[in-house]
Amino acid sequence: MPSPASYLLLNPSKPFHRVPPPRVPRRLHVTCAAPRGSSKSGGKREAISAGANKGKKQIVFFDAAPPVSQAQDAGVGGGEEAKSERTSVKPAAGGNPALALVKRATKRTLSVLSNLPLAIGEMFAIAGLMALGTVIDQGEKPSYYFEQFPEDNPVFGFITWRWILTPGFDHMFSSPVFLGLLALLAASLMACTYTTQLPMVKVARRWSFTQSGERIRKQEFADSLPRASIQDLGVILMGAGYEVIGTSNPLYYLLKLSFFPFGMYYTGAGYEVFTKGPSLYAFKGLAGRYAPIGVHLAMLFIMAGATLSATGNFKGSVDVPQGLNFVIGDVMKPRGVLSVAPDIFNTEVHVNKFYMEYYDSGEVSQFYSDLSLFDLDGKEVMRKTIKVNDPLRYGGVTIYQTDWGFSALSVKKNGEGPFNLAMAPLKLNGDKKLYGTFLPLEDSDPSNSKVKGISMLARDLQSIVLYDQDGKFVGVRRPSSKLPIEINGNEILIEDAIGSTGLDLKTDPGVPIVYAGFGALMLTTCISYLSHSQIWALQDGSTVVVGGKTNRAKLEFSEEMNRLLDKVPELIGANENVVDSKSTAT
Repeated sequence: MPSPASYLLLNPSKPFHRVPPPRVPRRLHVTCAAPRGSSKSGGKREAISAGANKGKKQIVFFDAAPPVSQAQDAGVGGGEEAKSERTSVKPAAGGNPALALVKRATKRTLSVLSNLPLAIGEMFAIAGLMALGTVIDQGEKPSYYFEQFPEDNPVFGFITWRWILTPGFDHMFSSPVFLGLLALLAASLMACTYTTQLPMVKVARRWSFTQSGERIRKQEFADSLPRASIQDLGVILMGAGYEVIGTSNPLYYLLKLSFFPFGMYYTGAGYEVFTKGPSLYAFKGLAGRYAPIGVHLAMLFIMAGATLSATGNFKGSVDVPQGLNFVIGDVMKPRGVLSVAPDIFNTEVHVNKFYMEYYDSGEVSQFYSDLSLFDLDGKEVMRKTIKVNDPLRYGGVTIYQTDWGFSALSVKKNGEGPFNLAMAPLKLNGDKKLYGTFLPLEDSDPSNSKVKGISMLARDLQSIVLYDQDGKFVGVRRPSSKLPIEINGNEILIEDAIGSTGLDLKTDPGVPIVYAGFGALMLTTCISYLSHSQIWALQDGSTVVVGGKTNRAKLEFSEEMNRLLDKVPELIGANENVVDSKSTAT
């Protein structure tokens, strides 16, 4: 159903009751050409000099309260005394100096913060710090940085541990420098929104009519349609998705009465439209003007979420052998000033099983941890098998599978046991892992102080390499084979290889905000590519003057306007129609 405004635009012939103009109060004028005579003169007027008429006064009587403007005029014309009175009550020039200083400082600050080169520089600085944070290992102990960035051998000739620990770059994303740059960028975005984007939206929302054909012809696109109707143009523009507002006499008056009190209508033409004929204003793509504000808000959401995660998170890591458990709160440590421990930290995690998968070459391809979570009452609240890139999430805590280890080796000797021998990590060059353990044997010579036994080495949980008490290679056994091996007169059976899982735990309270911000950023960025197009038209006799502009896709806008104007029908008079009919018949 069309709106009332559209209905009146399309049906100008419908009756419309004009609202009468406001009633002007009637005035009575009494002119005093001479002062009244005294009682001695019998009430007769005395002679008046030739120049006396120049100073005659008018007394104006109203049968209602005088208008404000005239009341002010009456007070203004009071001579020198009135001037002195006005001067005495006039406030001091300049107003409150402190308030004026604050306003100037605020305006200057907003002008500096909304500077585009400054905002670009802030974003480049933040990007540089983020890149630096990926190069420098984060969250390590100070001794690590002392070793990696020594003062006697600086990296690149000048970077030592002081360059990292002093500004807090060992925790880059919660360092004062990084958070300060985020706050500065947020201030720049808000200042730009307040000083630039909001005023542009306010201007774009105004219904701007024009009664000047010359002004319309100066637009980016302008054309004239002889023998055309502005109402036909309005219908075609509405069909193309434009919002159309017209100023034919009744419609214009209705819009002015309906929308002006609410701030939705703007015009500088006044009532001159009634004498200059109807005009038209159309627009579309107003959402494209709002989109930059949405982009700024989305970026603020992203930065707020990142700041909350950096200053209010918990982190921890633990290596847990298969079959053991731990409490989340015993592992997690606060990383910021806003870190608050939730009740979920009382949850207990039990490692039911840890196992690995291997490539055909024998290298580890993936490792898994079967975890169960128990509340304070001992009730299992969740169970999941996690792996790399598939963490467990519960109550805001995320548990990642990050590493693995060799905890113990279950061994039987001569049918006794099994004995759990702890596996110790051995240092190797490179990233290869090697674990070893030792099974002592009884020595027949009690005077010998050296302990002899069987050495066992393993790279992973697949196979165990065994050496006798003299250090000679004996053989290889898989824990799943259940095959015994004879070493120095002892029967050794590898029962099981017990692995340990390496888990990283953390809380990120700002992650939902960051995800919401990125979603809004993608949406508003797409919307910002919508063109905001404006069209003005004026009925000048039988000719319609049309002009328009757009902020994007100017070539496409020109093509669209030509296509729409070609659809406007040409008006043909009755005589021309008869002549055309006769010429067609002949």
